[in-house]
Amino acid sequence: MSLSEQGSAAPTVSAGAETFLNDPRHVGALTTVRPDGTLHVAPVRFTWDGRAGLVRVMTVASSRKARNLLAGPGGRVALCQVDGFTWVTLEGRGTVVTDPARIADGARRYAKRYWSAPPDPPGRVVIEIEVDRVLSLNA
Repeated sequence: MSLSEQGSAAPTVSAGAETFLNDPRHVGALTTVRPDGTLHVAPVRFTWDGRAGLVRVMTVASSRKARNLLAGPGGRVALCQVDGFTWVTLEGRGTVVTDPARIADGARRYAKRYWSAPPDPPGRVVIEIEVDRVLSLNA
């Protein structure tokens, strides 16, 4: 198992973890904290920007995951992608972003990874996770 913590700088991930995180066959499990302190876990499609150390998740502002982050701005979140005994967990601060340019960037990255555009419902936002900790096994 490897662990990378580098404060505010983008975390270092292995070449194998980078490839694994960008494999379109996989989804992740996003964990956020509800206002009552309990955990909410949801399967999500996501994109990983290793250069910026940023995860992006397309969603709507009314989703439980977005409402959890809006209730506790800057809260900690974790996204884990698993395939058998290979996994990578990305941890960091999550933010709900409403800026149209950043939503468009998230949608463009999503379409590139998954070969189709994400849904475009009313209230679409992007959750950005500033990753500061990476845990992995066999990646």
